Amino acid sequence: MPAHAAEKTYQIGTDVTYPPFEFANSNNKYVGIDIDLMNAIAKTENFKVNIKAIGFNAAVQALQSGQIDGVMAGMAITPERQEKFDFSDPYYKTGFVMAVAKNSHIRNFKQLRGKRVALKTGTAAAAYAESLKAKYGFRTVIFDDSDNMYNDVTTGNSIACFEDNPVMQYAIKTGLKLKIVTKPAQGGHYGFAVMKGQNQELLTKFNAGLRKIKKNGQYNKIVNTYLDNSATKQQQELNSTTQKNNHTFIGLLRQNKDALLKGLGKTIELTLVSIICATIFGIFLGLLGVLPNKFAQSISVTLIYILRGLPLLVLALFIYNGIPSLTGTKISAFAAGVITLSLNEGAYTAAFVRGGIEAVDTGQMEAARSLGLPFSKAMRKIILPQGLKIMVPSFINQFIITLKDTSILSIIGLLELTQTGKIIIARNLEGFRIWTIVAVIYLLLITILTWFSKLIEKKLAEK
Repeated sequence: MPAHAAEKTYQIGTDVTYPPFEFANSNNKYVGIDIDLMNAIAKTENFKVNIKAIGFNAAVQALQSGQIDGVMAGMAITPERQEKFDFSDPYYKTGFVMAVAKNSHIRNFKQLRGKRVALKTGTAAAAYAESLKAKYGFRTVIFDDSDNMYNDVTTGNSIACFEDNPVMQYAIKTGLKLKIVTKPAQGGHYGFAVMKGQNQELLTKFNAGLRKIKKNGQYNKIVNTYLDNSATKQQQELNSTTQKNNHTFIGLLRQNKDALLKGLGKTIELTLVSIICATIFGIFLGLLGVLPNKFAQSISVTLIYILRGLPLLVLALFIYNGIPSLTGTKISAFAAGVITLSLNEGAYTAAFVRGGIEAVDTGQMEAARSLGLPFSKAMRKIILPQGLKIMVPSFINQFIITLKDTSILSIIGLLELTQTGKIIIARNLEGFRIWTIVAVIYLLLITILTWFSKLIEKKLAEK
């Protein structure tokens, strides 16, 4: 085989909250049936993979926009998906089941009439449930991740949820307080997906590697590692043994501190870079709005209106998935996140920059011009120093808003603090405690920034 073929590295997207197919273990290393199968096949066929745990929806959208080469994420092969994607040979057979709370009296679909059912967005199990909705008269609510879907049932907000059978079995055996009440239905198959007509070489390698690891027994060994009764029983016993130590707030913090610190670091990095870019863009846009030029003012007003009017989530998806689809140029999740925050927060910054300048008595500009100072020098020497005192509190407040808005960018797979929390919860199902820890971290950061803001306001007031 040529040397360059051995060095080929494919970008593979996967889910982050779908055990036993993909999840982070107690060491916060990505493992699971899909992860292990892909790595085994890559090794067998002599190619490399960079597996990106970005979430199912983000992975599918990234594949469609050309950001990644394939998706390996417990993806059911359906006729609708085959219209857009080329699938590998099936690598796992599954079926959909309904699960309810342990003390629930629900036993069949007929008992769902008039009640609410929880589903996970984008899954084949959700599509199956939707196909039953009209017949059995139940309502549905959609969640982005499995943990929130499960919690909606355990807390009684929803009466049931639909999930792939092996996923639900694994979750229950490792501690989830639900029970399966239906037999697996609409048996389907999981497949590895690439865009239709693209990456056919990768698809051929995957199929060849899958056949080889099935023949040599490696496939069964991988699957049994996660689904064998003895393995799940051992995991359940481990969960029970460590419940008191590792499932307390202190235990969870100690066990996941490295992952949380890494997520916090990414959040801070994203915030700092974005606020710098947003400040530069916002000042430019704000100054454009006060120039004695109707055309410049119109550009400023229009951009501020558009960028403030777009929901941050929509803007993030457009930049990360929409622009690459139009231009064919890949954009990293971090770059897309920075651009999103810079445009959105920059528009707000521009608004208060313009407002701060306009708050300065107009007579001062007139007096400066009457003394022969050009507009630019009068603005720089007289107006801006006074407007700055008015703007500074708003600048700090915008910094805080930018910090909080980074959590929305988990939608494009950025591994910041919120996404880190989702990944940890997928493993231990401790949603309340983990989100409490994440909330406290955000609150501490915001408290520090608020204190800093008040300190600056005080200093400025003394001058």
